[in-house]
Amino acid sequence: MATPRDRAPLAELVEELLATDGPLPIVAAGDPVLRRAAEPFDGQLDSALLARFVAALRVTMRTAPGVGLAAPQVGVALRIAVIEDPAPVPREVRLARGRVPQPFRVLVNPSYEPVGPARAAFFEGCLSVPGWQAVVARAAEVRLRCQDEAGRPVDEVFTGWPARIVQHETDHLDGVLYLDRAELRSLSSNQAMARRWTQPTPVEAARSLGFDLP
Repeated sequence: MATPRDRAPLAELVEELLATDGPLPIVAAGDPVLRRAAEPFDGQLDSALLARFVAALRVTMRTAPGVGLAAPQVGVALRIAVIEDPAPVPREVRLARGRVPQPFRVLVNPSYEPVGPARAAFFEGCLSVPGWQAVVARAAEVRLRCQDEAGRPVDEVFTGWPARIVQHETDHLDGVLYLDRAELRSLSSNQAMARRWTQPTPVEAARSLGFDLP
C-alpha cells in the first residue's frame, strides 16, 4: 500500500496539471513516462482530486479527439485510463470492425486477457504518436478486470473495436505503445491513410505494402 510520502508527489503533479483550465498537454512518444509500467492506483489521489483528474482526462480525450486516454499520456504514472467512443462511422465500417458506441468509462488498475484464439487486424493510431497509423493484430475478444472510479469491481467481456480500445489503453499502463505490436510495413502517415487506406479492412494495404494479415 502506498504511504502518504509516496502519494504526495503524484497528488502534487496532478494538482499542478489541473491548475489551468482546458485540456491537458498530451505526452508524445520518446518521453520515459510512456515506457514505464504505471503505479497501481492505491489512494494516491483523494476522491475529490481523482474526480477532477478523471474529468480533465475526459475533456482532453474528447478535445484531441480520441476514443481513449491513459494517465501516462498526460505524464501521470498511475494505472488509470478513460475510454469513450461515439462510433461515428459508416455502416460498412461498423460491421467490418465491430465498432459500436461505448459510453464513457473509467478503468482503474485494468488488466485484460484474450477470450479464445481469434485475432483481428486493423489500422490503429495513438494520441502520443501523432500523424501516423499502423496495422495491429489484436485479440478479437478480451476479458477486462478493473475497478471504476468509485472502486466498484468490473469484470466484463469486450469484442470488436471496444476490445481493441481496452487493449490499447491498458497497454499504455504497462509501458507498451501500439507500435510495439504493429506490422511496421503498414506504417502510414495520416495523409496516406486518407488517400489510400480508408477501406473498412486493411486487406488492400496488406496486398500493396507487402505484409500478412492473421
